[in-house]
Amino acid sequence: MKKFIIAFTAAIFTLLTLAGGVSLWTYNTVVDFSQSTLKLEQAQDIELKRGTSFYQLVSLLEQRALISDGWKLKILVKLHPELAKIRTGLYEIKPGETVSGLLEKFNQGKEKVFAVTLVEGQSIKEWTAILNTLPHTEATEDVFNLVLSEQGDDSGLPEGKFYPDTYHYRAGDNIKLLVTQSYNKMQQELEAAWAGRADNLPLKSPYELLIMASIIEKETGKASERPWISAVFINRLNKGMRLQTDPTVIYGMGESYKGDITRKALREMTPFNTYRINGLTPTPIAAPSGAALLAAAHPAEVNYLYFVSKNDGSHIFSRTLVEHNRAVNKYQRNR
Repeated sequence: MKKFIIAFTAAIFTLLTLAGGVSLWTYNTVVDFSQSTLKLEQAQDIELKRGTSFYQLVSLLEQRALISDGWKLKILVKLHPELAKIRTGLYEIKPGETVSGLLEKFNQGKEKVFAVTLVEGQSIKEWTAILNTLPHTEATEDVFNLVLSEQGDDSGLPEGKFYPDTYHYRAGDNIKLLVTQSYNKMQQELEAAWAGRADNLPLKSPYELLIMASIIEKETGKASERPWISAVFINRLNKGMRLQTDPTVIYGMGESYKGDITRKALREMTPFNTYRINGLTPTPIAAPSGAALLAAAHPAEVNYLYFVSKNDGSHIFSRTLVEHNRAVNKYQRNR
């Protein structure tokens, strides 16, 4: 802001020298006005549409009661004409901002930035519902499959292929830009996890690693347990045992899931019922985090084959079915 004041002062004195028509009182008044704070008690948005002139901006600020004496702003711009070059966009104005700071924001195009968090462990369906409610965005139908297609993936299977994170956008942005960022980040994270994976994993491709990571993500209530949960699933695959994990069954149930897994669902032969199928599910069941990818690539060096929830987010791990049944009796059947 000091640079602005120096440039502003230099411009004023240059004009005073050339024109000799601006009074010292006017000069002091305009300088004071430029450094005054806006009349604002809470943040608000202001949109500058394409074609908005500077004089229309002055009227808008007066209508919003953000400033009074708009003539001072007009003189300020005559003395410092580059500030009249305002850029279109949606801006956030906050209490404590000065008049000169506001003009600088419009001049430099510092638009309001929105954030959206795509949460790990959620499905594409859940993410789509979130994206459809975002303000000031240009929606794209079936955006996840559209991005896949643009990246050369015509599988029509977007689940798990997008990275959970917080993404940012500006008003008017097409949501496809955000989703493309998510896709690219997942490809980078997955490639790195696969390249650095432990030896002798029973996983044949990065996609199988992605599937495993998604299952680990859904089974994890305590972050530190991810490598142990990964070890259980890897150990079971190595022994030819079924994964027998509830989140896969729930995913396969779709809309029929109402909070409980029915006996019928456990008996039903579906591609996602790991109590009935051998090996992994055909696709991921959720968006895995970077930590879940790393856990899938680097399972703990333990010989556990079972785990059961303690109902507090953590688990009891067991090596034998006898130990496991004992833990189930303690933490599940006797609840």
